[in-house]
Amino acid sequence: MSERRVSRLLPIQLATLRYRGRRDPQTALRMRLRELAASRVRFGYRRLTVMLRREGWRVNAKRIYRLYTEDGLAVRTKVRKKITRRMRVPLVKATRPNEKWSMDFVATRLLDGRWFRVLTVVDQFTRECLLLLADSSLTGQKVALALSQVVAERGAPVSITVDNGSEFVSKAMEAWAYQYRVDLDFIRPGRPVENGYIESFNGRLRDECLNVQVFFALADVREKLEHWRQDYNRVRPHSALNDRAPYAFAAQWIARSTAAAGTAGPPLASGAVQCTPAVDPKPQLFGPPSADAKGGTEKLLNEDPASSLLEVVT
Repeated sequence: MSERRVSRLLPIQLATLRYRGRRDPQTALRMRLRELAASRVRFGYRRLTVMLRREGWRVNAKRIYRLYTEDGLAVRTKVRKKITRRMRVPLVKATRPNEKWSMDFVATRLLDGRWFRVLTVVDQFTRECLLLLADSSLTGQKVALALSQVVAERGAPVSITVDNGSEFVSKAMEAWAYQYRVDLDFIRPGRPVENGYIESFNGRLRDECLNVQVFFALADVREKLEHWRQDYNRVRPHSALNDRAPYAFAAQWIARSTAAAGTAGPPLASGAVQCTPAVDPKPQLFGPPSADAKGGTEKLLNEDPASSLLEVVT
């Protein structure tokens, strides 16, 4: 159910507004604002202003706020209790994409009351949502195999910030981190603010997707989560990225760094080979995802997790 008080217009009234909108820009703007508010039920007036500007409307936030309040489109929010201020631990910010990830779980129910969990993974620098894996049970082996698929597509990060859940401290995750040379940065128990990126993302996921959708089965959950993830990465404006979508911000950053690298120093001579430091070979505990596992999370979950592990000869 939508939490906005969007007026229900009869077809004749809607046609009248559309006719007036052809001659009156104010009416056309109000109609488009109502349509966006009805489709983006948890967007405030600032994000709606960004969406309208993308479509070519020459408006500012004050004008949209006036129409926003006149039409009764305000989003209902819970009043937070005032608590004593505490010293917060400053987060070490990432300086490039794919340097620091954050990972956590979100739990909710299907229509029939059954619980399911969602593994969420985000990039701290670009704010991209890298993975939304839904299942009734998520063990350390399933988490490791899902991360292997993400690493095969975009490479391994330097570190992943996680809490002290049993899935993240398991032997399977320890073996995965050892194989891919990834540091698992555990936060202090009872300090979720130290993993603020994923906590903020989980709040957006629950507010804009989990609380406004009805899920009938796990297949329906995975389809809707993937659709929301693509919309979050490609369309949804992010205030921390100057109202740009994460994909647009990442593409712009890569273009700038590539241009800066081209003028930073002289190019390599013809025939020269750039050497990389040698590393000691390590036993492959988690093999890369097979070609059959690239079809999505459903194929990944249907596989036997133990079949993807290779024996380590001591």
